[in-house]
Amino acid sequence: PHIEKVLKDHSMPDDLKYIAIAESSLKPHARSDKGATGYWQFIENTAIKYGLIVNNDIDERRNFYASTEAALNYLKDLYALFGSWTLAAAAYNMGEEGLKAEMIVQKVSNYYELDLYQETQRYIFRILAAKLIISNPNKYGYSLSKNDLYKPVQCDYVDISTNQPVPLYIIAQAGKTYFKVIKDLNPQLKSYYLPAGKYKLMVPKGAAMGFSERYENLLSKWILEKNEQIYIVKTGDNLSQIAERFNVPVKAIMIWNGITNGKKVLPGEKLIIFSDKLKKEISNPANNANKEENLITDN
Repeated sequence: PHIEKVLKDHSMPDDLKYIAIAESSLKPHARSDKGATGYWQFIENTAIKYGLIVNNDIDERRNFYASTEAALNYLKDLYALFGSWTLAAAAYNMGEEGLKAEMIVQKVSNYYELDLYQETQRYIFRILAAKLIISNPNKYGYSLSKNDLYKPVQCDYVDISTNQPVPLYIIAQAGKTYFKVIKDLNPQLKSYYLPAGKYKLMVPKGAAMGFSERYENLLSKWILEKNEQIYIVKTGDNLSQIAERFNVPVKAIMIWNGITNGKKVLPGEKLIIFSDKLKKEISNPANNANKEENLITDN
């Protein structure tokens, strides 16, 4: 329903909504082998060009509302360039420069007379197939009851402004829910923390009432009691040594910091460590006297 509304607001054809189905099957974490990501399968450069945030912490290609707005703006630009919504859809798939090159060499301006890559030819027909099946599922052998259909997500929005990274579990508790629910409602959030900045996040329906007060109380308590700190990697460090030193599993450090197998940590790199032992070392200056451990800092 949201895509239909925004298409109408933009005075664009309703059928363009099927592009998202062909691109990702409406899966926020869909990712192609070329790095295209999210509902509308943006590559990073195009996403940033159309105003989406893409970094280590936030990927708005996975935000349904932000990426839909960006995709429709991109499609409008493609339509202005090619003068045809079918050609615009083809360019969305293969890139405007690639389509222009084919049109020049073939001296053809009608999509259905162009000889394009098989992927793009199939792409247009996948869009048409999605429309035909969804418009009349029974005709094509799909018997769907009301219980088979997804209802629109019921949620509230909350505004959060923070000058430091905040654990998502704090936001979950303030929203009277779980970490997983916050991640599901806000798939653009990539890590365990909300980075410093201003955000509008989704929380379960009804959770916005009293959210700010719960959030501030939980945040204040976390700041006083937190056992996660930032460890700055020193020359000669490796993950096994760091894990043994702070009595945590190597795998845990990798998960907390998004480290893939085979990746080495480098001097100066900052690692999030959840460890009571680390907290005690930091709180006792005697433990750090004349040592390089003073490179450990509060988050």
